[in-house]
Amino acid sequence: MNIAWMEMAAEGALGIGLLVAGLVVVALLIGAFVLGVRVRRREPAPPRPEEQPQVPEGGPVGEVRESRVADEMPRSDHRLTPHEMPAHGNIPSRPDPSKDRPRWDEGSSGSFGSGGSGRT
Repeated sequence: MNIAWMEMAAEGALGIGLLVAGLVVVALLIGAFVLGVRVRRREPAPPRPEEQPQVPEGGPVGEVRESRVADEMPRSDHRLTPHEMPAHGNIPSRPDPSKDRPRWDEGSSGSFGSGGSGRT
């Protein structure tokens, strides 16, 4: 009779433990939902239609195609680190005065092994 009571008590403790664990999970989910609602209320409202970006007067800005030439790397006897380079490694480029854009060879896709005709 003592063993039966112990088995029933163990099963009851397991059931109560699972019930408590389930209640903790539900409480955590409800808390996360409430916290999310509070955070959402503090965020700014989405912009109204009149606050949306507008197309400029002259219409949409088009693509500019131009050939640019990068400034030459400074020559020195030792390796330069980025902070030793002009403009801290952000070397600017300037428009190419020749205005000629480089083109691929006729009949070539410009890449090795790209399925071209194979003729030279």
